[in-house]
Amino acid sequence: QVQLVESGGGSVQAGESLRLSCVASGSISSINTISWHRQAPGKQREFVASISVNGWTHYADSVKGLFTISGDFARNPVSLQMNNLKPDDTGTYYCKAETRAYGDFYWGRGTRVTVSS
Repeated sequence: QVQLVESGGGSVQAGESLRLSCVASGSISSINTISWHRQAPGKQREFVASISVNGWTHYADSVKGLFTISGDFARNPVSLQMNNLKPDDTGTYYCKAETRAYGDFYWGRGTRVTVSS
């Protein structure tokens, strides 16, 4: 079992930055990948960025060059640095952990981000 707690959300103006954190606990050694996803009101949840246990990162095209994911699971929270935020970045941001077991994953409860124009 893995537990995830997100923090760092808030309300900002367009062009400002936020840093989200995802703290994992429980069977941390079983985690293979941690990713961030977001869900805007009335829309489906979408992938934002991921980082694997060996440090490989992957980003959605919409956030490349603007968002940076970092962290090493066990010692440091997995963070999502979000720069030059836009109103389209508004939504609830969720942290997801995937373990090495096929199909085994966990979600946090999310942290809300609101970007005003």
